[in-house]
Amino acid sequence: MSATLTPPAPAVTEPGRTPGPWRAVLALARFEARELLLYIPVLVFLLLYTGYTLWQSFFHRDGMDDYPVLHYVDRGTQSGPLLVAIAVFLCVNRAALRSHRQGTDRHFDVLPVPPWQRTLAHALSVVPVAAVVALVVTAEFTVAALRPGAVGHGSVAELAVGPLSVLLAGVLGVLLARLVRSSFPAPLFVIGVYVAVTLVAVAADGTDPDGVNWLSPVVDQSGGKPVPSDLLGRPAGWHALYLIGLTVLLLGAALLRSGLRSRSLGALTALAVAATGAGIAGQSTAGTDQVRAARTTASVHPEKVQRCVPHGANVYCAFPEWTGTTADWAAVADRVQRLAGGTAEHRRLTVRQRLEARYGLTSDSALEPLTGPGQVTVGTRWGGNRVPEFAVGVASVLVAGDEKAAGALCDARVVTVMWLALAAQPHPMDALRDVRLDDSVTGPAIALAPTEPVSMSAAQTDVVRELLAEPPARVTAAVKAHWDELTSPRTSLARVAQLLGVPAPAKREKAEEGEGDSCDA
Repeated sequence: MSATLTPPAPAVTEPGRTPGPWRAVLALARFEARELLLYIPVLVFLLLYTGYTLWQSFFHRDGMDDYPVLHYVDRGTQSGPLLVAIAVFLCVNRAALRSHRQGTDRHFDVLPVPPWQRTLAHALSVVPVAAVVALVVTAEFTVAALRPGAVGHGSVAELAVGPLSVLLAGVLGVLLARLVRSSFPAPLFVIGVYVAVTLVAVAADGTDPDGVNWLSPVVDQSGGKPVPSDLLGRPAGWHALYLIGLTVLLLGAALLRSGLRSRSLGALTALAVAATGAGIAGQSTAGTDQVRAARTTASVHPEKVQRCVPHGANVYCAFPEWTGTTADWAAVADRVQRLAGGTAEHRRLTVRQRLEARYGLTSDSALEPLTGPGQVTVGTRWGGNRVPEFAVGVASVLVAGDEKAAGALCDARVVTVMWLALAAQPHPMDALRDVRLDDSVTGPAIALAPTEPVSMSAAQTDVVRELLAEPPARVTAAVKAHWDELTSPRTSLARVAQLLGVPAPAKREKAEEGEGDSCDA
């Protein structure tokens, strides 16, 4: 009796399919990705993040959203994905511990997929979630960039922070599962990281970039007014390199813990260490002195870095990224100026964009008023309430002569200033509410302007409200006819009401004509 040995048939690889062990890794990664997306925390936070972002982009917009600053929009995409990242961290950690929790680890020993490949599959399962976050981030930025009033330009490195944070969280969850065979420490780890990041942020006080502050995945630096992109001083590229290097480094540690020993892993880990170190070094010393010098120049001598564009008789000077907005400033200034009388109607104005960036990106310092005649300040935000506030600044200069003198206005000239500013708006009563600090249309309040605000008494507010209820053409004719008297500090509030044909406030009806100072009105 003889036996015939038949050689095994060669393995057949289907076209388009990955041969070898990677096929099993990718198949397991697809399975784990599907399971990860079905975890309630991941699904809920991903849907909430996506829905809220799209709602904010398309449906919930105030006026300033019509003029987005793109190098601030890209940074604004980073905070939302953090909630998704936390959910991914917790759920990936739990998924990686599933076999240990269910007591099936010993069964995996007979499978051809070694532990390190299963670890890699869990890490790869995070990629689809990060891809969804990347799509949402791209959509959010694209919507802002397509608006006609958008200024500045975004950074790919800043936009990458959100998806990279999700990847980092997922890999960290896998590493923690390989180090601690329990899912209990994961929530405690999240709390510990949150406390550590908070303490670092408080210690850094949200100031200019420093090495400690930038070790956090997201460095917000919000709160101040927008500045030109070359004044940001944010080492976004170095920070993205740091996040990529750290993610790969943690993945290498997880694979090493899972039993992988190879030269490829050693080379990959060494490369990750180099990238992480380079990112930390780069984001710690990224042009700090040069940025501070540029911020000082832009704050103290903006004329050195601005471009001036004429519109009609007036000149508008802006930082290069805002020159396209000068036409919108001119439209508002022209409407205000057309309502004025005397020489103010044809006075040559110089509107200059100004900022205060010497104290960091989070500082919201007030701007000192300009002393030159006919000079008007405009900020780096535009749209919404900034429009009537700028109109108040223009009207104040037309009435008082310059911004410094306008800051001391408290007599009846306030009525003329506020009527000029508000009557030039499409919806004057709404503008009155928007421009006042307490959002009211009655009683005393502070009316905001780009530099010094205007203080309105209750009586002055009543007169302004009466004027806004009158036909604009009639009031405009009265303002032009009595311009000199309306802009005199010696004219009483009762006389102003009389000249403009509206009832004087009851508390001022007995004021004698010619009464000068009405600052106590």
